[in-house]
Amino acid sequence: MTTPIGPDFIALQVRDLAASRKFYVEIFGFKAAAQSSPGAVVLKTEPIPLALREPLRPLPEAGSLGVGMVLWVACDDADALHDLIVKRGGAILSQLADGPFGRFFVAGDPDGYAITFHTARR
Repeated sequence: MTTPIGPDFIALQVRDLAASRKFYVEIFGFKAAAQSSPGAVVLKTEPIPLALREPLRPLPEAGSLGVGMVLWVACDDADALHDLIVKRGGAILSQLADGPFGRFFVAGDPDGYAITFHTARR
C-alpha cells in the first residue's frame, strides 16, 4: 500500500504572473530563484518550495482565489514583517495575534490569496 508523505512543492496559480512576481518580491519580501520553469516563478523558500505559476486551466476572471485553502509561511519576526508589508502598501486581512504556531497575521495578495505569516519556532 502506498501512503502520501506530505507537501513537497506548493504552487499558486495567478492571473498575472509578472504582477504577482513583483508583488511577492517587493511587498511580501520573498526572493525569486535564479531559475524557474517557463510560466512559473519559483520563490526561495524552505523547506518546501513555493511558486507562482500561470494557470493550468482557466481561472475565474473576478473574485478571490484560494478560498478554502490556508497557507502558513514561517518568517523570522511576524511583527516586523507585518510592519514592513504595511509600509510597502500591502493589505492586512487579519491583524497580529498569538496562535497555534506563535505570533501571526494574514496578508492578501493581488489575486485574493490569504497568506498567513507566522514567527518560526527555532
